[in-house]
Amino acid sequence: MHNQLKRKLKEGKPVVGPFVMSNSPDNVEILSLAGFDFVILDSEHGPMGVEGIMGLIRAAESRGCTPIARVTENTETNILRLLDVGAYGLHVPQVNTKEQAENMVRAAKYYPLGSRGSALARSSGYGLLDVNEYFRKANEETMLIPHIENIQGVENLKEIVKVSGIDVIFVGPMDLSQSLGLPGETHHPKVEETIQRVLDITLDSGLIAGTLALTPEEAARRIEQGFKYIAYSVDTLLLGKIAKKEFEELQKYL
Repeated sequence: MHNQLKRKLKEGKPVVGPFVMSNSPDNVEILSLAGFDFVILDSEHGPMGVEGIMGLIRAAESRGCTPIARVTENTETNILRLLDVGAYGLHVPQVNTKEQAENMVRAAKYYPLGSRGSALARSSGYGLLDVNEYFRKANEETMLIPHIENIQGVENLKEIVKVSGIDVIFVGPMDLSQSLGLPGETHHPKVEETIQRVLDITLDSGLIAGTLALTPEEAARRIEQGFKYIAYSVDTLLLGKIAKKEFEELQKYL
């Protein structure tokens, strides 16, 4: 495993990649060829199981794009299975306490950083890689990206960022807006104020901050604000917007 995404972030470069909610290797290849740095293969909101995610990981790798997966929930089995099929990193939803962050790291990292179960899975070259080198590289290269998307997580963030093994703190505007009693109002002043609070704590801790953007203008604003890891839209939303725009143009000639 050579995590080019992690390299870019260490160099201070902003990175951009969409969530993928369709179980389509073709879509992943197209997004990769379009130039995105990474894709987030979403098993929380998308219909994919572990087998589907494995196929999408292969599609991303074949086109030089970093495959990150979002687990359904912060449990040892969910984390283990997505890493075993080859995810280079994980988005972990609803990390609201230091203990939950510690559990995430423990499940994702091998000894001495954690207690991840080991087997002759795809991630280890089906057992054909040198095992000690594999354990070392997996601990070094695997990215962990907890979601701070609940006011409880915001309140506990100063403790969460102290947990060793976290790479990016991701603030989720949609769920955060719901937690604040403002569902869908992702740009409400109260939501924006909370996002800024997450950003400030994250940067003060020396970690990288990530968030969602749905337009190029929003992505540019978030990067200027200090976010380096930008989840840009969703594959199905991008397809829908382009298809609708094209059809509206066609209407002129029908």
